[in-house]
Amino acid sequence: MTQLVLASTSPFRQALLNKLGLPFITAAPEVDETPYPEEHAPHLVERLACAKAQALAGRFPTGWLIGSDQVCVLEGKITGKPHTIENAAAQLRAASGRAVIFYTGLALYSAQTQQLFSLCETFTVHFRSLTAAEIAAYIEKEQPLQCAGSFKSEGLGITLFERLEGRDPNTLVGLPLIALCELLRQAGINPLLSA
Repeated sequence: MTQLVLASTSPFRQALLNKLGLPFITAAPEVDETPYPEEHAPHLVERLACAKAQALAGRFPTGWLIGSDQVCVLEGKITGKPHTIENAAAQLRAASGRAVIFYTGLALYSAQTQQLFSLCETFTVHFRSLTAAEIAAYIEKEQPLQCAGSFKSEGLGITLFERLEGRDPNTLVGLPLIALCELLRQAGINPLLSA
């Protein structure tokens, strides 16, 4: 079995990858995530996903490296992790009653063969109109300060939505599994036959 390395220490991405039943290890990549001037979200996340996967090539010369990166876009503006309660509240106020598009870049890289497969997956979240009390209560209960868009769809964040649009809800958590399975099959790794 080929060694799989998840270029992330996110517990959310680890939990998602566990669903495939494939053995893997995790490692933190050292990557500058600063966007280029005028860089659009789909290009940014795919570029960073590739960079994260390739950053670990020296440490795992025979493995397949999985990189992922995510941003959300509201009214054309890239929104990252809030880091503070005030920023989280501002992000949720801005999203209230609107659609937010999530772009998740995904890359699969072989250090040994230098094969690189990558893509950008999109997912749209339609927020219902939120009250100030709901926003405050949500932030207090879930503390989504390290989550792009200031919510956790796998938790109480689901209460903030009117509807979701996209082919894979795992995209919201940061690792689109349908797309990852496609990339793995392109690399000759079939999760059903390998697990």
